[in-house]
Amino acid sequence: MSAVSRRLIVDGGVIATLGEPGRVLEGHALVIEGERITAIARHGEVDRTDARVVDAAGKLVLPGFINAHMHFYSTLVRGLGKAEPAASFQEVLEHLWWRLDRQLTLEDCYVSALIALLQAIRHGTTTLVDHHASPHAVRGSLPAIARAVRDSGLRASLCYELSDRDGETVAREGIEENIAWIGECATSGGEQLKALFGLHASFTIGDRTLAAAAQAGHDLGVGFHVHTAEAASDQEACQRDHGCRVVERFARAGILGEKTICAHGVHLSERELELLAEWRAAVVHNPQSNMNNAVGVADVPAMSRAGVLVGLGTDAMTTNMLEELRAALWVRHLAARNPSVGFAETVGLLLSGNARIASRYWQVPLGVLAPGAAADVVLVDYQPPTPLDEGTLLGHLVFGVSQSQVDTTICRGRVLMHGKRLCLDIDEAAVAARARELAAALWRRF
Repeated sequence: MSAVSRRLIVDGGVIATLGEPGRVLEGHALVIEGERITAIARHGEVDRTDARVVDAAGKLVLPGFINAHMHFYSTLVRGLGKAEPAASFQEVLEHLWWRLDRQLTLEDCYVSALIALLQAIRHGTTTLVDHHASPHAVRGSLPAIARAVRDSGLRASLCYELSDRDGETVAREGIEENIAWIGECATSGGEQLKALFGLHASFTIGDRTLAAAAQAGHDLGVGFHVHTAEAASDQEACQRDHGCRVVERFARAGILGEKTICAHGVHLSERELELLAEWRAAVVHNPQSNMNNAVGVADVPAMSRAGVLVGLGTDAMTTNMLEELRAALWVRHLAARNPSVGFAETVGLLLSGNARIASRYWQVPLGVLAPGAAADVVLVDYQPPTPLDEGTLLGHLVFGVSQSQVDTTICRGRVLMHGKRLCLDIDEAAVAARARELAAALWRRF
């Protein structure tokens, strides 16, 4: 377990509260009791009795970052060179990801998730929304990943991506795994683990399976997590097979709502944006993945104008949310052919959009440092070379803090890393060694 103290005081750094109104505070300390922040006060006003004090001198103190779309199992693909070259997104799936996920074992699921979570700690990412697939190891896959989440000390929402691509039996197991996990999470997830009902994408889900998923999700009172119009081919298949566009199909099926996450949304019509706004579903932008897969650039400005809540995910390209944020900025400038557009709005995807999305699942404020908020806190090595205040903070985040190292990560009031050393009962080197063994075996089966 990680180091835990009844009272924890973060003292000596510059505190950026984020939220509304966001403040940048010097000469203040952050007080944590249990899993919540209880006070932000001046140094001399803080009672240090029976408290562990974390020295934040020379550090920027921020809320933990949130990753709104992730695939933990992708950890084991790094360096794999056996996949045939792909000329389209469909071939990326067929040549790489669907071949890989069919070979995953339950141990692969656990270890790949743990590796990703440990890396998230090092990047100050404390909340992750994962989307999992392991068609030949469906049953028990979400509890295996949940064990990794508990071992890491982070927060996560989990789901299994239901699909018809591997046949009726696997699809039925996918429904059952989602249902079982949602039930388990309701009784034992607490404020650490949450559940969504996972779906792969419109083009791999038939009407009967979609209807069964929609019914199960509604019966259980949860939202859905589904890839939505990631590539133009998803829309083409939907129009060919169902006579409508993807979001229209989802609306008819009843899977849209304020707890539903539509990942990507690269190819959406004006009418689809209206539907997403009407149903209050969120879209998660994954710019690095979209560029890597050459599927296009999501029109985030149009989403925002339509009133759609938009957040930021990594689709497993990284666990570093500031790296993803920079990519979102550059691709927006490039798409607009204008280097001056969308700075504050794009930064808002990470700092505001993700916090609003997370608030739909966790009953505690995330993404903000304030009394009553979650004690998810990150200390970053950062000595600003220019004035740092409320008016300049965003520029420092993008152009300075993003290039700095996280020193300390706290989640749910637990110090998970301090002085860049993990504070967990986990041998990181041994986990990495086991991951290499599992990856080698997986690659042989690939």
